[in-house]
Amino acid sequence: MEITRVRTELYMIALDFGTAYLWRDEDGLTLVDTGIAGSADGIEEGIRAAGLDPAALRYVVLTHHHPDHTGSAAELARRWDAEVVAHRLDAPVIRGEQEPQPPMLSPFEQEIWDGLPPMPPAEPCPVHREVEDGDVLDLGGGAVVVHVPGHTDGSIALHLPGPGVLFTGDTVANVGGRTMPGVFHTDPARALDSFHRLAELPVTTAVFGHGDPIAEGASAALRAAAEQTREA
Repeated sequence: MEITRVRTELYMIALDFGTAYLWRDEDGLTLVDTGIAGSADGIEEGIRAAGLDPAALRYVVLTHHHPDHTGSAAELARRWDAEVVAHRLDAPVIRGEQEPQPPMLSPFEQEIWDGLPPMPPAEPCPVHREVEDGDVLDLGGGAVVVHVPGHTDGSIALHLPGPGVLFTGDTVANVGGRTMPGVFHTDPARALDSFHRLAELPVTTAVFGHGDPIAEGASAALRAAAEQTREA
């Protein structure tokens, strides 16, 4: 586990496999994504390393149903009585009621996919609040749910207009200093449309399911990356 302070209210917790983000409000904490199964202790360690009390965890927001994002949600929800939030289209998969749709892989993605280590299955997890596009969550002065289908049917991003923060989930990646669309989408065309939608949002800071945060100048990086996809 490695924790990085992205800005005053926001921390990135890099896990053995996967990334979680911690947002701090005066009245509680929100965790966005949870890494693979078995990451709960590492996340708790990260919260304590930030000088915060994990008992203050109010929400666990899941950007989509993949097990490197939902793996430890059930354990964390039990441990700290946190409310789990996800889009209604991904909620049945997170609860273990529905099988996930497999991704459509390009030859490039297939090579990456084949090289991934085995991933433990996520424990089925209750979803206490199912959200839709435009819903507002009580964190960061009002976090707007942005439905970004394509990676999965129910993928979401979180836009915090007040502080200018965007949690992109896996719709966007930022790897090796390059901002780009993510990989392993169930519907690549819809995912690209969702990527362009996120690039239009006014944000200062962006954090990603995979890759390094952009603490300043995120809008410019997203717009430039979107323009490159239009020229390709």
